[in-house]
Amino acid sequence: MGRYVIRRLIQAIPVLLGATLLIYALVHYLPGDPVQALAGEKRADPIVAEMIRQKYHLNDPFLVQYWNYISGVFQGNLGESLTGRSVTDMISEAFPYTVNLALVAFIIEAVMGVLAGVMAALRKGKFIDQLVLISTLFVISIPVFVTGFILQLLLGVKLKNDYGIDFFPVSFNEDDGLRAYLLPAFVLASTSLAYVARLTRTSLMETMRADYVRTAVAKGLKRRRVIGRHALRNALIPIVTFLGADLGGLMGGAVITEKIFNIHGIGGLLAQSVYQKQGTVIVGMVTLLVMIYLVTTLLVDMLYAVLDPRIRYE
Repeated sequence: MGRYVIRRLIQAIPVLLGATLLIYALVHYLPGDPVQALAGEKRADPIVAEMIRQKYHLNDPFLVQYWNYISGVFQGNLGESLTGRSVTDMISEAFPYTVNLALVAFIIEAVMGVLAGVMAALRKGKFIDQLVLISTLFVISIPVFVTGFILQLLLGVKLKNDYGIDFFPVSFNEDDGLRAYLLPAFVLASTSLAYVARLTRTSLMETMRADYVRTAVAKGLKRRRVIGRHALRNALIPIVTFLGADLGGLMGGAVITEKIFNIHGIGGLLAQSVYQKQGTVIVGMVTLLVMIYLVTTLLVDMLYAVLDPRIRYE
């Protein structure tokens, strides 16, 4: 296992280089002048603009700029924005909000998705199965921003005005604690929750038809033990794969949700940086998300051996 982890970490280096090179190239060749975008609607002073370009090496060739950036990354420096702020400081301010939101959303999608899928698989063709299939299809078909506005109206406004229940804040307020994350986290997790439920249902139904499950039933083991210890444990492998990949997606894909609920996290910072053409900030955030994705995929691969002892890494 140790050699496998070391090999995976070594393999992660070219992946990180490739991903950062691609996003750096995309940002570099975007139309428009980032210095002029910094000035807004006013025309930037030519002398000041040239000073900024020289300070941040914007006149250097593309490969020289990328080398300066990536060499700083390996030293723990994600660079500076054109406003002079450290990208690391900007991310450290916004990152906790996105992490909390993503973790709550991850717990919601994992728990509710797996439970819904298990109930649907064990009651195939019955009411609960049809309810899960129809409701998940309905959720997948609706855009996230529509789901967010509908839940804001029903749970945030209607409950408060009609019944005096003010449990789900419409706008994010850090002083509300965990309660402030529940509604936006559910909106963020809604689509993934539906996929997890359907994937759990399909995977568990296939596992229940396996020979070793039939043998366990024939031996007289209790149904609960057969499902929990034998069937569900092996059925979770594709679900864990999806959840591991989706954790990074929850952090990077929270732009719309954070905008709807006024959460000043990574999503809002990323959208603002794109609008202002802050290339260093964009690449720094993408670099961090790529690192998170690489770590989560490694943890998922290691978890396979826990779920299925037959899996070994060499």
